[in-house]
Amino acid sequence: MAKLKLGALEDDKPIKITHELPASVHRDIVAYAEILAQETGQPVQDPAKLIAPMLARFMAADRNFRKARRARQRPSGGEG
Repeated sequence: MAKLKLGALEDDKPIKITHELPASVHRDIVAYAEILAQETGQPVQDPAKLIAPMLARFMAADRNFRKARRARQRPSGGEG
């Protein structure tokens, strides 16, 4: 079986965000949770908990986002 991009979920203090998903995306998340549970041997009680690590992984893999974020975090070196 192919290795999934997500591993076991980390326990972190969440920030609540409410967002509606298309039904097809929800079905895919539920399917992903089932496959992840098989792969890790740990059941995923709430498939919605996969959304945050999926988004984090997506942003971490986006080179242009990382580059733009680094540029925004640099001191401007202007007036002081």
